[in-house]
Amino acid sequence: MNSIFHEFINLNGDEIMINITFPDGNIKGFENNPTGLDVAKSISEGLARDCVAMELNDKIVDLKTQITWDSKIRLITTRDAEGLEIMRHSAAHVMADAVLRLYQDAQLTIGPVVEDGFYYDIDMQPLSEDDFPKIEAEIQKLIKAKIPFERTEVSKSDAMKFYKNEPYKLELISELQDETISLYKHGDFTDLCRGPHVPHTGLIKAFKLTKVSGAYWRADQKNAQLQRIYGTAFFNKKELKAYLYFIEEAKKRNHRKIGQALDLFSFYDEAPGMPFFHAKGISIWNCLLDYWRLEHRAAGYVETKTPIMLQRSLWEKSGHWENYRENMYTSTIDDDEYAIKPMNCPGGMLLFGRRPHSYRELPVRAAEIGLVHRHELSGVLAGLFRVRAFHQDDAHIFMTPEQIKDEILGVLQLTERIYSTFGLGFHLELSTRPDKSIGTDAQWETTTQGLQSALDSYGRDYKINEGDGAFYGPKIDVHIKDALGRTWQCGTIQLDMSLPERFNLAYIDSNNEKQRPLMIHRVVYGSIERFFGILVEHFAGKFPLWMAPVQIALLAINDDLVPYAVQVQQTFEDAGLRTEMDSRTESLNKKIRDAQIGNIPLILTIGNKEKSSGNLSVRTLDGKVRFGISHEEFLARVLEHIKNRKPDLNIFE
Repeated sequence: MNSIFHEFINLNGDEIMINITFPDGNIKGFENNPTGLDVAKSISEGLARDCVAMELNDKIVDLKTQITWDSKIRLITTRDAEGLEIMRHSAAHVMADAVLRLYQDAQLTIGPVVEDGFYYDIDMQPLSEDDFPKIEAEIQKLIKAKIPFERTEVSKSDAMKFYKNEPYKLELISELQDETISLYKHGDFTDLCRGPHVPHTGLIKAFKLTKVSGAYWRADQKNAQLQRIYGTAFFNKKELKAYLYFIEEAKKRNHRKIGQALDLFSFYDEAPGMPFFHAKGISIWNCLLDYWRLEHRAAGYVETKTPIMLQRSLWEKSGHWENYRENMYTSTIDDDEYAIKPMNCPGGMLLFGRRPHSYRELPVRAAEIGLVHRHELSGVLAGLFRVRAFHQDDAHIFMTPEQIKDEILGVLQLTERIYSTFGLGFHLELSTRPDKSIGTDAQWETTTQGLQSALDSYGRDYKINEGDGAFYGPKIDVHIKDALGRTWQCGTIQLDMSLPERFNLAYIDSNNEKQRPLMIHRVVYGSIERFFGILVEHFAGKFPLWMAPVQIALLAINDDLVPYAVQVQQTFEDAGLRTEMDSRTESLNKKIRDAQIGNIPLILTIGNKEKSSGNLSVRTLDGKVRFGISHEEFLARVLEHIKNRKPDLNIFE
């Protein structure tokens, strides 16, 4: 194994002066091909201990890389985002090494870095989290040993020989175009890898295995099912502790558990990936849609509805059959092939094209709450976050070229109003033309510039994602931030010139000439099911009063007071409030506890004192009780709180 590794040497033996340019513009000379580590040590030993890698002439490489010509470098330390990613990449190798030491028959595939850590897909016996302690103990041994990472480059044929007994690695190597393959070694472990890596395993200061799940090789159900082991790592234990606390908070907010506990929704084997909403879940759902409709009417939208199933010819015209066929459900009816819609757009094109339009009518803002179906692999289904059947709050805005900027700004402002109602922050990303697309270069240039101009006018910072647009146009993605600081991509604004052309849409301009409209596709909630799940976790099941499926619980302290409690309940029901009467023969403390577990915002205790005084005792979810509140004051406060859609639960502030 070690024979494929070699030392880097200065072949001519002469002293060479290498000029290193630092990010601040300073230049320093070095003799005899220094490494990045040599450069760091020349500044300070403390910096050298803190260095992870270096950026050499705009390419991130190992700290041990020799610098053989005048170069500009940036030292990457444990404080840099790139440093954390590199260390986690190294941690994935160490984890794989530990697994192989414990499970000799395991076969490695790939082990990438992901947003909060890393994972490695391994063909091996099924694991559970109960196996983590022994794997972590083995990892700890490797870390304490401070084993150096060594890079070598070999020919493709030598790499194939080296991995002759590892089919997954052979498959990966065979697909590489390069004839030179890089390998990384620490101790007795060698892995196929581009790098870079930290200088030694001891730089992995704090780590934790987090979960294990099944994953198909190459995401293909026909292939072997692998064990995907997730982990995370940090440069200090304090950061790891904070992250693990965050994970525990996220578990407490898991929308699947809360949804079951609060009787909101469920899933069944008879319809995998297709949620069933219960009465309380539908109550929240209707609140979301009622608010959505209110905001859209105020913004000048009309609401439409299109069929769920349409003929294949329509999907061929739209381009979906060619570009999205593998994700569509199809059926044959009367010898004609149909598809259940994965998107609402083509139906919207038919509606606009049903009659002539004048420029005076534009823009036309047509919205639709459309049920769509997309085939997702069973392994990626995840509660409400990844489903096969979901509703999109689509809208298609048809407009003239002069209206592009104002319409996009209008969508951004509408989106901001809606998200702020839920206490959600957001950031924006612009995604440009992907490799697989329809439309001309000129169309893509016009649409991309239109989105970018609107974003510049909107005044918020935004990120550009090259090549991540939809196949029919560039898009703005809106990423919301929840109470835990997690981001979720929900809203999307896509500018499209291709579909209006494919469907031959037109309007008559001021010169009485036929013109092609431009079109915006946009969603705010995105998938309403997914947005619902995000809100469950954002609020931890404690929904704002205006959304809560049960807003008021009435607890009569004995059977004799139930008739009076029913009268009070009816008063609130008549005012449009959602109430629940608990007339069980249970103790008052148990009734209160059950109402609190159910996250009912307002709990009213009805006793003899309340009946005789005509006042109320009001308990809120923070455990505070307020006595002697008149019915009129209580009702006024509640209705005002709901009217303003306040994101908190406290009606007394």
